[in-house]
Amino acid sequence: MGVAHNHQGHNHGHQHHDHGHHHHGPGDGHGHGHSHGGHHHGHHHSLPSNIGRAFALAVGLNLIFVVAEVTAGFLSDSMALLADAGHNLSDVLSLLLAWAASVLASRPPTERFTYGLKSSSILAAIANAALLWVAIGAILVETIRRFAEPAPVAGTTMIVVAALGIAVNALSALLFAKGSKTDLNLRAAFVHLMADAAVSAGVVIAGLVIVWTGWSLVDPIASLVITAVIGWSSWSLLRESLRMGMMAVPESIDIGAVRGFLEARPGVERVHDLHVWPMSTTETALTAHLVMPEGQPGDAFLQQLAHDLEHDFRIGHPTIQIETEAECVCSLESESVV
Repeated sequence: MGVAHNHQGHNHGHQHHDHGHHHHGPGDGHGHGHSHGGHHHGHHHSLPSNIGRAFALAVGLNLIFVVAEVTAGFLSDSMALLADAGHNLSDVLSLLLAWAASVLASRPPTERFTYGLKSSSILAAIANAALLWVAIGAILVETIRRFAEPAPVAGTTMIVVAALGIAVNALSALLFAKGSKTDLNLRAAFVHLMADAAVSAGVVIAGLVIVWTGWSLVDPIASLVITAVIGWSSWSLLRESLRMGMMAVPESIDIGAVRGFLEARPGVERVHDLHVWPMSTTETALTAHLVMPEGQPGDAFLQQLAHDLEHDFRIGHPTIQIETEAECVCSLESESVV
């Protein structure tokens, strides 16, 4: 899935794949550093090998639960249960989107899609965040209607079904706990499921209050709390996925530190046209021009540079252009020109 496999085709056999750097020769002023297998530190391959099974299991569990919850919601006339079922259904769609994106992201590059389909994971994260907010809107509309026309609710049914929901969602979330640390796409799935577990706990509490007091307004109030929880938990996902879609520097990377690191390399007089952007929710690319008046460095320089960028900043796909004539002005020297 990582760059190591997707770029072997253009190594032309003159470098071992564990080095993964090819130098275009001293005359053309370009050196490309690609970080490949030998110094991968696992984050490109952080997806568990059985992630497909994790998706299948989570989708199956949630689908069964949605059917049970909708049935119970109609039978007990509970808005909180139907709201929860609606959100669980959006979770199923979210899981399917994230699953499809993880499959597409592992496709090799083609003539048209030279990066492969890696950025589909960013599109899926944006779609998932948007899906959550659509669900919030639908729940709010129905909740406001229910405030105007409160209906009696069978609290015991709410408690039983929602308690089951805590188990289903927590179990599903555990499947993505590891991958969610490094992949926004998986974190979207993880946050949805954890939010659902918390929401189900809220429904259990609402059911207990209804059983004890008979106060049916607590049902739409629980729905409002549910929407607040979903909104709060999904806001950072929406913000971060949109930033990724706009090719912003990933939040985990300090661009100033990257610039300082490049400027501190021996022989580097100046750095310009520096760009860092997400190729997918797990992989980051960099391009930069290094002004090195002392002459063209060898492949070992580029190899070490790519290794350090991968190790220190988790930038796995660097492309470096070397400029040896300091007095020759590069057309991209101004930071305002892209």
